[in-house]
Amino acid sequence: MTIIVTDTGFTMDDWEGQNGQDTLDLSADHALTDLTGILNRIKAIRITFPDFTDGRGLGLARGLRDAGYDGRLRATGDILPDQYTMLRRVGFDEVELTDKQANAYPQEQWLSRSQWQQHDYQSRLRN
Repeated sequence: MTIIVTDTGFTMDDWEGQNGQDTLDLSADHALTDLTGILNRIKAIRITFPDFTDGRGLGLARGLRDAGYDGRLRATGDILPDQYTMLRRVGFDEVELTDKQANAYPQEQWLSRSQWQQHDYQSRLRN
């Protein structure tokens, strides 16, 4: 079973209904230039992080959002709760966890980072 993390906590996966020609599964090292011509017809993208130390998926997500992609963006793979804030800030909507990950990192660990919009250094510097 797959668990999805959002700002409200754990929820059940509904990706199966998303499968089709309007969804993409990408590796973190996928070139953004390969996607720019088709983004307007893609409804959902899942980016896989091979290792929690590999930040290429963050750059890809930010690039997708900067290129105008406004569909569903999901992170999956080797992801830690500590990364949730950054994942949300670069444009991910949700994180996909395996049962093993959900057991190792319970909902409370993810929820403690769900107020990601309120804790950014730029706001503190402006005050």
